[in-house]
Amino acid sequence: MLQSMREFKAGVFQALAHPTRVGIIEQLRLGELSVGQLCEKLGIEQANASQHLAILRSKHLVETRKDGNQIFYRLRDPLLGDVLEALRKYFLAHINEALAILREEKHAAKETKKPLSGVHR
Repeated sequence: MLQSMREFKAGVFQALAHPTRVGIIEQLRLGELSVGQLCEKLGIEQANASQHLAILRSKHLVETRKDGNQIFYRLRDPLLGDVLEALRKYFLAHINEALAILREEKHAAKETKKPLSGVHR
């Protein structure tokens, strides 16, 4: 595989490396939205949304359309939404394994907190 392709992929994942940006992509997967609509759906301030949208724009993951004084965003390519859907499926496929690990850790934590038998205070 070419180094340039690896760098491209890393750049996309870097742009998605924040939960708010993932949320923006998830919302835009459903269709075009204004900045105000995105803020409302994600519960974030407009300044915060603008910063995240700028990063997504810089990586060419979203496109804009201006209508009057409103800016609308959409995914540049719906395949990006499919990537996030594939990650969701991956998570669900492996959640039982993760839950088993968490149960083991919880059990081990309880074991280390048990008072030693025969030791009195």
